[in-house]
Amino acid sequence: MEKLVNLDYAASTPMRPEAVAAQRAYDESAYAGANPNSLHTLGRAAQTRLEEARRAIASTFGSRTRPSEVVFCGGGTEANALALFGMAEGMRRQHPQRTRVIVSAIEHDSILDNLPRLRDWGFQTELVKPCRAGYVEPAALEAALGDDVALVSVMLANNETGVFQPVRELAASAHRVGAAFHADAVQGWLHTPFDVACLGVDALSVAGHKIGGPVGIGALYLKGRTPFSPQLRGGGQEAGRRPGTQDLRAIVGLEGAALACHARLEKDARRVRELADGLYARLTVSDKIKASMGDPAAVDRLPGIVSITVDGFESEELILKLDAAGFEVSAASACSSGSLDASHVLTAMGVPREQALGSLRISFDDRADPADLDRFADALLQIVC
Repeated sequence: MEKLVNLDYAASTPMRPEAVAAQRAYDESAYAGANPNSLHTLGRAAQTRLEEARRAIASTFGSRTRPSEVVFCGGGTEANALALFGMAEGMRRQHPQRTRVIVSAIEHDSILDNLPRLRDWGFQTELVKPCRAGYVEPAALEAALGDDVALVSVMLANNETGVFQPVRELAASAHRVGAAFHADAVQGWLHTPFDVACLGVDALSVAGHKIGGPVGIGALYLKGRTPFSPQLRGGGQEAGRRPGTQDLRAIVGLEGAALACHARLEKDARRVRELADGLYARLTVSDKIKASMGDPAAVDRLPGIVSITVDGFESEELILKLDAAGFEVSAASACSSGSLDASHVLTAMGVPREQALGSLRISFDDRADPADLDRFADALLQIVC
């Protein structure tokens, strides 16, 4: 079979050797399979390894992050749900008048699809739209804020366009009215440098499979003393915030990938950004191909996401033709694959429906081969022209 070039890393990434090695070491350890909450020798050994991994993950969030502020869970979707429900309810319990939750209109479905449940719980929910360039302007959020707001949730960087949101300014605005602030950083964690203390967030979600770690493992940074109501009962694990025996094998794999990325983050981010800039330049020589956010040089964006629309084509047709040519890409969010409707992100940005239906997301990380990107550009231009 001819080589398939995976350019859909924003959906999921191959395991890094460091993650594989960490899991292999776990499998060969005496405490493999032991419950880290047990009091016997093997349980204590597993607990020691669990806390070692927790300290390592905390260090990637910033030097002032305490290990106790890291809650392990089953991926980014669960981390987002924990933050959304746990923080909204926690805030309302302390401040009964706070019954409103504000999120951006470009959030991942793991946030947006949970808003009806919040409404069932008696919360009012409100969407704030981005500007045409793809980010939420602080003034737009400030216009929606009030003393009745419990929680604001705006992602660090969009999973379809890669555009960064001004999280620091948005969090400061939320805090001025006493609201808590959560950021979905599943797409941005360890693809761009940041410090949660500098961002000023109260919670932040991450996932392993976006950085070369295992699928099905993630974490929620939850700042100390942040109002929070656990969503499940049945055990005291994770300081009572997320019950259930921890998947230590997945956690050490997450640690292995995270430490590998963190050690060379700034260097890799610069290189990947240069590759993305070059790909935008190659593709937009065609008058049929446009960057989804307008001028990509005018916005701050993730290094490894190239988001385009192709006039006169539908995403499905392009994906299948590129797949036949050996290139794997997606249309907007892979979590919405199979949907015939236009991307909710591009629609919220004001991209016309006919144009949004021809969207493509090309994504990669530091492991990308520049020659593969050149061949991809040739293939797409040949299809389009």
